[in-house]
Amino acid sequence: MADIRDHRLLYGCMGLGGDWNTEPYGAREIAAAEAAVEAALEIGVTAFDHADIYRHGKSEAVFGEVLARAPDLRSRILLQTKCGIRLDGDAGPGRYDLRGTHIVRSVEESLARLRTDVIDVLLLHRPDPLADPEDVAEALGSLHRQGLVRQFGVSNMAAAQIAHLQAPLEIPLVVDQLEMSLARRDWVEAGVLVNTAASTATGFPLGTVEYCRANRIGLQAWGPLAGGRFTGAARTPGDRATADLVAALAERRGTTPEAVVLWWVQRHPAGVAPVIGTARPDRIRACRDAVAREPELTREEWYELWLAARGEPLP
Repeated sequence: MADIRDHRLLYGCMGLGGDWNTEPYGAREIAAAEAAVEAALEIGVTAFDHADIYRHGKSEAVFGEVLARAPDLRSRILLQTKCGIRLDGDAGPGRYDLRGTHIVRSVEESLARLRTDVIDVLLLHRPDPLADPEDVAEALGSLHRQGLVRQFGVSNMAAAQIAHLQAPLEIPLVVDQLEMSLARRDWVEAGVLVNTAASTATGFPLGTVEYCRANRIGLQAWGPLAGGRFTGAARTPGDRATADLVAALAERRGTTPEAVVLWWVQRHPAGVAPVIGTARPDRIRACRDAVAREPELTREEWYELWLAARGEPLP
């Protein structure tokens, strides 16, 4: 069985399926999904990340169309999806829902949209304050025993929350997906700012990266390209200065700025796997060296990028 932790880069499918509404998708959206999937496969990406709420389910549905048109594709890829968020208007306000019954129903609906008989990895999308870990464990265990889901993980959760869910669960949680990038650096800074006045401002739960490493929980980074802030869509003078450094390093290494930004995340010893979310085939292809090559940043270059992005010296 393929292990999600063996994948160095994933393709995030949130941008597929058209607009964020319940209007039907059509041939144009299917063609765009096919082009994105083809580009991802071309650069060596074989793990695809979904969520039941993306584009109100249309992201999964158009991906299912792609699978239906290429019957051999399913056996060559790994499918990951998430559940646990309910959008506003879904029989109530926008909220989180990790009740066992909702998890099972969400998986059944994702399987139907994706046109597959098994989900390789299921992530619990966000913490639900009303979740009962025993109830969650029963649902995940049932899905696993039925062969409907192979591996499980979480998203946007801290170490204590993962441990809380894991306690009654016999199956290991193997992934935590968090926002991590050269722009969103608090996953790194939370540790180095210990014993400084700035430590209270990071917002990142200290010890989560260490907990995941100690327990063989793979870290995935959503938003790793930071919306292109350092690869052509700079928002501030600081962004532009960092983008200039990224471009210089890319030229030095004979690669693209996108690869350099991803390498900065991948260079961390936690073995973080970025989840790229662009729907543009050209930008997907620009990430090729994040799959084909090991991160070619020296320690000094990694720190240089970090210092440029943070805009001030380390404490």
